Amino acid sequence: MGSGQVTSSVSYGPPELQGKHVTVAGLGVSGVPAARALHARGARVTVVNDGDDDRARAQAAELEALGVTVRLGDGATLPEGTDLVVTAPGWQPGKPLFTAARAAGVEIWGDVELAWRLRGPGAAPWLAVTGTNGKTTTVQMLASILAAAGLRTAAVGNIGVSLLDAVLADEPYDVLAVELSSYQLHWAPSLRADSAVVLNLAADHLDWHGSMEAYAADKGRVYEGNRVACVYNAADPATEDLVRAADVEEGCRAVGFTLGPPAPSQLGVVDGILVDRAFVENRQKNAQELAEVSDVRPPAPHNIANALAAAALARAFGVPARAVRDGLRNFAPDAHRIAHVADVDEVAYVDDSKATNTHAAQASLAACESIVWIAGGLAKGATFDELVVASAKRLRAVVLIGADRALIREALARHAPEVPVVDLDRTDTGAMLAAVREARRLAQPGDTVLLAPACASMDMFANYNKRGDAFAEAVRGLGA
Repeated sequence: MGSGQVTSSVSYGPPELQGKHVTVAGLGVSGVPAARALHARGARVTVVNDGDDDRARAQAAELEALGVTVRLGDGATLPEGTDLVVTAPGWQPGKPLFTAARAAGVEIWGDVELAWRLRGPGAAPWLAVTGTNGKTTTVQMLASILAAAGLRTAAVGNIGVSLLDAVLADEPYDVLAVELSSYQLHWAPSLRADSAVVLNLAADHLDWHGSMEAYAADKGRVYEGNRVACVYNAADPATEDLVRAADVEEGCRAVGFTLGPPAPSQLGVVDGILVDRAFVENRQKNAQELAEVSDVRPPAPHNIANALAAAALARAFGVPARAVRDGLRNFAPDAHRIAHVADVDEVAYVDDSKATNTHAAQASLAACESIVWIAGGLAKGATFDELVVASAKRLRAVVLIGADRALIREALARHAPEVPVVDLDRTDTGAMLAAVREARRLAQPGDTVLLAPACASMDMFANYNKRGDAFAEAVRGLGA
């Protein structure tokens, strides 16, 4: 880690917005609260949006009633006189609007940057979580642990809850558990979390960032200026490299987590117990029991890693060990994350539709022994050779669906030619029912039929939730 106090040219005080012409790029979950907050502080707000559908028109009408100008169907042109751009996180850096803003010397903030700048005196510290996979689960675990310690908290950020609403809430929070995507971090130059973690790094969103190096650099921004702890994954050296490169507050510590016995300044697992050797006295000799592996649901290896990361951030904030245990016991995972749907004819059916990339799918496959794997969808530029090599010994058979299923089929032919493959040449939503029926035909007692697509869902479904719902409905039909 970089040593010494953070030095930066970025301003940290609340911005002076009265009379400023602010362009908000994009409506949606982040754009509407941003426009409201800016307007309430006296800014002259213009919202630009690429789309012009019914939802956008309804949001535009709501904002126009407040006195906000909204321009639909043109998100490319920078409005004349713009002093500041506030963007939705998903807008790519190369868009013409941003090119024009940079040429004019206009700052570009994301919704997270705006929230950070608008915090008032004595604002709640942020405990920040990013990584390719596991962010939402880890943030929700962290919020559950913090709540078990009696703290007023919320899981916010990249999980459908406006961070702005949390920052500007009438009743202040003690601490916020903040999920941050690489997009959000790209547009948040002055963010300085109390403590933060990068859970893991794997190729994802490279079409947006342009390269793995740029993607990792944006993830690594979460460590900049950390005050207490930079938490990293001891099994993923790239996360530790990001900690080493970060410029942090003096006294900030590097704290690892591992699925094995922990070294000093790490959290880990010993004989089925989650233990802390980082936030204890005399960590060279002592360890603190936090919880049992059985307190983590589901107790899959990657989910235990999530729990350890959440525990590390909570312990960095001074949370007692008992609250870690109680918070993990109280936590209920969201749907479509290694969710057991049913047992039919001694075969388990598991929905991990949230496994939208190869890294997540590999973690899911590693949690089962003998698998009929349902996979496929939109590959987003991914390759599948490493995934197949790592998982081949666990595969009873594979059922492929979706637009880019040929990429997985070819990887299977190269690295697991003995595994039977059913290639369903269809991308309509009814393909899921056919896939589940084929999986039932191929499965044997004791197997797991696992939906872990390793791909995005939008070729066949509105989102991964709808895909998981279709799988669960098909499975329930088998039981009937």
